[in-house]
Amino acid sequence: MRILIQRVNEASVEIDKQIKSCIQVGLLVLVGIEEADTVEDSDWLAGKVVGLRIFDDEQGVMNRSVQDIGGDILVVSQFTLHAMTKKGNRPSYIRAAKHETAIPLYEHFCRELSLKLGKEVQTGTFAADMKVKLVNNGPVSIWIDSKNRE
Repeated sequence: MRILIQRVNEASVEIDKQIKSCIQVGLLVLVGIEEADTVEDSDWLAGKVVGLRIFDDEQGVMNRSVQDIGGDILVVSQFTLHAMTKKGNRPSYIRAAKHETAIPLYEHFCRELSLKLGKEVQTGTFAADMKVKLVNNGPVSIWIDSKNRE
């Protein structure tokens, strides 16, 4: 699994001109799932997201997690995180998981995040045409791949 975490002052997902989900201060997490991903990958990443210390403390040092600040999380599926761009100019998404694999793993990831955070996370809609809006705070954007744990 690959995720792109963005520290935000606010973020929202719009589908068919209707706001599906929105958060204030917290994290926007874009999630890409490939066929080789497992529940273990999902659980490991959920722990990283909730514990990642990327919010400022009183001294302005990134020393607090989203949980520490009582922040929110918005999770959006994004298969394009597995784009392969070695050949030509048209990305290949062959490594991205099919719906049968991706949807249950995405839902598990969201449930695990909610459990670890201690409150419900907001989500987009899997495979929908979404308009994602955000105000990135920093900017702070962090990419994590569960296959690169060392």
